[in-house]
Amino acid sequence: MASSSPCFSLLVLLLAAHCGLLLASAHGYPGGSALSSTFYDASCPSAHDVVRRVIQDARVSDPRIPASLIRLHFHDCFVQGCDGSLLLDDDLPAIQTEKNVPANDRSARGFPVVDDIKAALEHACPGIVSCADILALAAEISVELAGGPRWSVLLGRRDGTTTNVQSADNLPSPFDSLDVLQEKFRNVNLDDTDLVALQGAHTFGKVQCQFTRQNCTAGQPVDSLENLDQATPNLFDNKYYGNLLHGRAQLESDQVMLSDPAAPATTAPIVHRFASNQKDFFRNFAASMIKMGNISPLTGKDGEIRKNCRRVNSKGY
Repeated sequence: MASSSPCFSLLVLLLAAHCGLLLASAHGYPGGSALSSTFYDASCPSAHDVVRRVIQDARVSDPRIPASLIRLHFHDCFVQGCDGSLLLDDDLPAIQTEKNVPANDRSARGFPVVDDIKAALEHACPGIVSCADILALAAEISVELAGGPRWSVLLGRRDGTTTNVQSADNLPSPFDSLDVLQEKFRNVNLDDTDLVALQGAHTFGKVQCQFTRQNCTAGQPVDSLENLDQATPNLFDNKYYGNLLHGRAQLESDQVMLSDPAAPATTAPIVHRFASNQKDFFRNFAASMIKMGNISPLTGKDGEIRKNCRRVNSKGY
């Protein structure tokens, strides 16, 4: 794996955090507050360490957990912003869960680990850390533990009290064409570089064979698991882009970034760049994760800090 000097890495992190803070301030979020990497420094200084400890414990028995947790953050932020709505269970008629839409049903996982993180944080600093921020922290820590880049996570999100099943039905799909993917990313203010960088999260984790380009072999159950990256399946690196160059992407929605007729003028040059330069990929992935984490967060007095990530608070809490 390519490595960078400590000075270079620090510069990248500082620039990424600074850009993220500028982006947060520019958007004028509800409640008049921007996200900040120091949000919990006074109210819950151990927040990062608590989240990291729970994830480290969880991955001992389930190595898939880091990839699963980052996917939860993606699927949360793409539906009405990074507000923890994906974590809500059915509580009909008021709440219809997003967990049952096709993009999440029997594939989004890691919810018990989120519950464990929340319980640990409620013990350490009750009522302080939101479930939406738990997902953002868990995503960064998961990438770091798998050998990927580190970045300063911007925090201060509050939790939503609604879900949006219609929007969840329109999450990026493994069968999407390039133009559809680009439109879905543009709808949340993410550009082609963000698309190629964030798809790079498929450098680790697994996928059900029913979603792969090869589909399932004869007699293979549709929920049989395949490694998304056959080369280094548990490592966060840039081998994923090498797989694309050799036509070996597991998902059609990955390979189209190189094979689509429009790709040479849009996404293909970025794929080639990231395949040849892991530092460049890491730098852009961190910046795109900060950008994605800034999609319509609730801040200030909007939303709430859920006591239980699966339920909105009762009026008395």
